[in-house]
Amino acid sequence: MPRSLIVPMLLALIVAPAFAPRIPAAFAASATTADKPDKADKVNINTASAKDLQKLDGVGRTVAERIVHYRDEHGPFKRGEDLRKVDGVGATLWERNRERIVVK
Repeated sequence: MPRSLIVPMLLALIVAPAFAPRIPAAFAASATTADKPDKADKVNINTASAKDLQKLDGVGRTVAERIVHYRDEHGPFKRGEDLRKVDGVGATLWERNRERIVVK
């Protein structure tokens, strides 16, 4: 690249952010969180439907259906950790969701 183009390009990189459109912070925050479920929502694994269980991080339809099937076959979970007995629920999935899982 010719040296005569380097200085104008560097100046453009420095000045361009000053002319970028500004988005109000309140609007930007609502736009990013509107489509995502609240990560703080608790999920009762003894009453949740397969659809509700899919709100957990890393739980798709198949694993959610396995959880419901396990619960139907073995009765309600006594502890949150018992969820790991379900095929497809490993240590990683449990650790990602342990703060959101409740047993009532």
